[in-house]
Amino acid sequence: MKVYKPEWRCTLSVTEGAEASASWKTRLAWRLRRLADRLEGGGRTIRLHCHTEPTVAREDIDDCLGKGFLLAQGLLTELTQQAACEDIMRDAKAELFERAATDPKP
Repeated sequence: MKVYKPEWRCTLSVTEGAEASASWKTRLAWRLRRLADRLEGGGRTIRLHCHTEPTVAREDIDDCLGKGFLLAQGLLTELTQQAACEDIMRDAKAELFERAATDPKP
């Protein structure tokens, strides 16, 4: 009886800028991206590189990335809501936060 063993590899890398050792073309491209972010006002450019073995259709990869960004948006929304609640609590009950800051740690 033959035993089958599936093998796969998937790498996803996210880049937010050029490394110091990058080529001049790469460094120039990232400078242009930063300029575009400033012109558009507050954007954030990232570069995603995804490599899969065996090959997966680009449409499937795009669907997965889209779902991942939706999940990230949900997590960031929760984090923002928590920060807003904490801001209100710090304003409404500042004495609780002042006491916590002055209490010695065990």
